[in-house]
Amino acid sequence: MHAASSPADILPLVDSHAHLDASDFDSDREQVLQRARAAGVSAILAIGGNPQALDAAAVLAAGHDWIYAAAGIHPHEARLATQAHYETLNKLAEHPRFLAWGEIGLDYHYNHSPRDVQQRVFLEQLELARAVRRPVIIHCREAWPDCLLLLDRNWRASELGGIFHCFSGTLDEARQGIEMGFLVSFAANVTYPKAQNLRDVARDLPLESLLLETDSPFLAPQHHRGRRNEPAYVAEVAKTLGPVRDLAPAEIAAATSDNFRRFFRLAEPAGGQAASRSGRDASQC
Repeated sequence: MHAASSPADILPLVDSHAHLDASDFDSDREQVLQRARAAGVSAILAIGGNPQALDAAAVLAAGHDWIYAAAGIHPHEARLATQAHYETLNKLAEHPRFLAWGEIGLDYHYNHSPRDVQQRVFLEQLELARAVRRPVIIHCREAWPDCLLLLDRNWRASELGGIFHCFSGTLDEARQGIEMGFLVSFAANVTYPKAQNLRDVARDLPLESLLLETDSPFLAPQHHRGRRNEPAYVAEVAKTLGPVRDLAPAEIAAATSDNFRRFFRLAEPAGGQAASRSGRDASQC
């Protein structure tokens, strides 16, 4: 059961990373979206990463004027990447609600794809994203030296920047990304008791460089641990990081929502709906 939110509980939120096409949501996807709206979520960036359905996020975005889309080949699936996938992604990049290419990057924790293959596919997608002038959403786990080096050599000059999603690195690594034009997004794992290192990073970064996300259906916040995560729970991230920054949850929610819209050049939500684009404990995190 999900208790109804009172007006005092509603925060001005953006979930900058959610896998809305996941099968976990097949039975109640519209109800999940309704709960997000009731919690104050004015925009969601839906991530398409299934190589068999790269257009799933764009399809969702086409049906909801407050949902935007991104897509890319996740490093776990790098071994499956084909030219046909790249052609599909290039076509998706023409979609008016397609904001970013990703999530892409490196994952040396699970090594579901060989590291050399991950690096090759990462570089190929950086080249494609540069060609279509889209920022990138970076997944990096236990691979920060290689990831930052590849971005410095092959992406910095594009000046397109991107998002470090579900950030798990150090303060210095976050600052290197910010210096290359990236925003740093924190997921609900910051609510876990043992995640003080992430809360410390979030405390010390510039407020204008922060985003909030759920990475749902993965990484449910502490109060929902072991259950499915969903976009409404991005409020838990704001409620955790607000005090860390000596801010009210509503203040960090508003600031991170503004950061998202400024970065992607989106109009402010009007009439309770996000306006159209005006310019440019799971293994998935």
